[in-house]
Amino acid sequence: MSTLYSTLKFLRFNEHLHAIENGEIVAPVHIRVKPINHCNHKCWYCAYRTDDLILGDEMDEKDTIPADKMLALAHEFVDMGVKAVTFSGGGEPLLYKPLPDVIEVLATGGIRIAALTNGSNLKGRVADVFAQHGTWVRISLDAWDDASYVKSRGAKKTDFSKLIKNICAFTSRDTKCVLGVSFIVGHENHQHLAEVCSLLKDCGVDHVKVSGAIVSNDAAGNNEYHSEIKEEVARQITTAQMLSDSSFTILNHYHDLEDRFEKNYHACHFLQYLTIIGADQYVYTCQDKAFTESGRMGSIAERTFKDFWFSEDNKQFLKSFDPSVMCKHHCVSHSKNLAINDYISLDKEHSYFV
Repeated sequence: MSTLYSTLKFLRFNEHLHAIENGEIVAPVHIRVKPINHCNHKCWYCAYRTDDLILGDEMDEKDTIPADKMLALAHEFVDMGVKAVTFSGGGEPLLYKPLPDVIEVLATGGIRIAALTNGSNLKGRVADVFAQHGTWVRISLDAWDDASYVKSRGAKKTDFSKLIKNICAFTSRDTKCVLGVSFIVGHENHQHLAEVCSLLKDCGVDHVKVSGAIVSNDAAGNNEYHSEIKEEVARQITTAQMLSDSSFTILNHYHDLEDRFEKNYHACHFLQYLTIIGADQYVYTCQDKAFTESGRMGSIAERTFKDFWFSEDNKQFLKSFDPSVMCKHHCVSHSKNLAINDYISLDKEHSYFV
């Protein structure tokens, strides 16, 4: 089975490394679009719905990208040579009514499509376009039955059963779209991890990615929370991994929680690879800083994304943005930034001695 998750994917795009070395701007490889801030769930661990995290602290749940703007963005992405677009929250992206039409534009232009979703609307025409055009869909989950689903995210009493039905229906299609599940581990569910993985394997999902809930703005608080359960989580993961075969995999990302908050570098070069467009029509540095003042790069409400991206304003932002000062929080791009910084610091003469 080929590798789906890796911090080394960016190495395929040499032109971006060269642009970074030369102080140039190129179109992002990947754009994450958050088209709507409304959500039909209220997950306890969601950074955009909890008061305990600074992430997403300026999000307005009423915001949505207008349909004509979103379709124009899709055409821009094709024109710019963007390679992939992921739809995520903010809110629940599969509730965004123009989404199927937007996906058709992107797919026709050769752009790969993905989504991070709660899976509640992975049905009907939405499921059709992802089955036809999607590269992957990943469903977030933290429950093991209807009652726990209601408790953890304020869902309706039969929504877990409906989700399982959606999953089974999607995996039964003739599709190349990879359907995975991100299981978010916390105190309430950690003893049910292996049980859920077994259920999901029976449903036909390709993999389950196990991650720890982010509950604090600092590493110490987060690690303290998980210290009470990590031994049992390790046992549960070991049991779940016994389910792995040629068609099903357990991806253990639970260990990724430590040492990801402090930054000792002064530029976020990964911004040239991945950027975020929010439902408020602002461009943000990353998913960890979406809907925050510190992550806001600029508005595209009255201008095209292409015009903004290659503007002098954005060039100055990219030069001045300092992660050692601005990013003392969880960062999904930290290891990639470390690798890029290591690469661009290489002595040219000595780099031949591989």
